[in-house]
Amino acid sequence: IKENKQMADRKIEKAPAEFHSTIKMTEANSALTYKKKVDNATLNTGGDVTHTLTRAESGTHFNINGTGDIVVNMPALSTENVGSHYSFLVTTAVGGGKTVTFVLPGSGVSNFFAERVDYATTSYPRLAVSGDTLTLGNASAVGSRVELTCVADDGTNSTWMAYIASDVEPTLA
Repeated sequence: IKENKQMADRKIEKAPAEFHSTIKMTEANSALTYKKKVDNATLNTGGDVTHTLTRAESGTHFNINGTGDIVVNMPALSTENVGSHYSFLVTTAVGGGKTVTFVLPGSGVSNFFAERVDYATTSYPRLAVSGDTLTLGNASAVGSRVELTCVADDGTNSTWMAYIASDVEPTLA
């Protein structure tokens, strides 16, 4: 048994791996456990917030208080962004005259490829394949959500896959 454990240890030691979350393994239970990081503070202040995401925050879920204007800037252009992903949930409705905006870096050089599931119209889901600014409008209800994944970034241009579900039609410009 000891020899088999040493072989398993060698295989693990030689395997390339990058972890952005806590991995827990015990001899009694060799299963992996995973919990998604949830940020209840950064975008959940009740006031105006501007935040620039980092690659280190990839995999994080952010709760949003829509009482103030929220601006989320995506990470600076870098080939290292590919695979980065973030999710967002409106936990306090977006107030009158307020918005939640997601902005890609580099004006006109990056695009969201989006699937918009907006329950304000009868023609959903709808696809949009251009625009570097995605906005949840005022009165977007609790439960509105956005999921973003970087699918291409050559350091000059980037493409982000976006899934947006809201009761108010989001804009992409």
